Amino acid sequence: MRDVLAGAWSRGRRFERFCYGLAAVLACAGLFHLAVFAVDGGPWYGPVSWRKPATFGLSFGLTLAAVTWVTRYLPIGERGRALLLGVFAADCVVEVGGITLQAWRHVPSHLNRETPFDSAVSTVLAAGGGVLIVVLGVLAVSAFRPNPKLPASTRLGLRAGFVSLMIGLATGAAMIARGAAEVGAGRQQQAYHDLGFLKPVHGVSLHGILVLPALAWLSSRTAWDKARRTRVVAIAAGGYGLAIAVALAYSLLR
Repeated sequence: MRDVLAGAWSRGRRFERFCYGLAAVLACAGLFHLAVFAVDGGPWYGPVSWRKPATFGLSFGLTLAAVTWVTRYLPIGERGRALLLGVFAADCVVEVGGITLQAWRHVPSHLNRETPFDSAVSTVLAAGGGVLIVVLGVLAVSAFRPNPKLPASTRLGLRAGFVSLMIGLATGAAMIARGAAEVGAGRQQQAYHDLGFLKPVHGVSLHGILVLPALAWLSSRTAWDKARRTRVVAIAAGGYGLAIAVALAYSLLR
């Protein structure tokens, strides 16, 4: 039994390293496209821009690394964790790959129904967004399950991080839904214009899953007592929530 458990742990660690490596590849792809933008120029905003593969590569790389790390603290088995991380990692590659492909073709990636191929890419990206919501939603639910093995500050950081992440996913889905409604009404160019109306709050909230658990981890390395660590993480979570609210207000009022 000990050998079986040791083997499972070793396989889990190898898969974890693979996810971290893949996250690094995605982030490097984002940095590469920043360099492409610096050389090639072009608009930074708009549906056809080097900004999209740059920001999506960096964002998905950071998120994959963060999710791989925080799932170590969730009350799920190694097999379930590997399955969810595997689906999530594959989806990250599909999303960044589709956006990058369309950027090099100099056509919009989302809501593009101009040709059958463009429509297929857009559909795959939209379906990938649905997979993200399901997989990360399952992980978010597990973060709220009782887990007395973890300090209260760590549990709070994980839960607040996943709440922030789910807000990011919800705002992303809202942007796609609004754009799809515009396309359905025959207003294709308006759909491209409206697609990013929640972009500020979307960007801020997505990365709470990295910031808040990391703060909880750092606080656990201090000499503070448990109550103070929990209080610090709670204040940080409240501050991050305020930042999300401000970004949402800015998105809706601008």
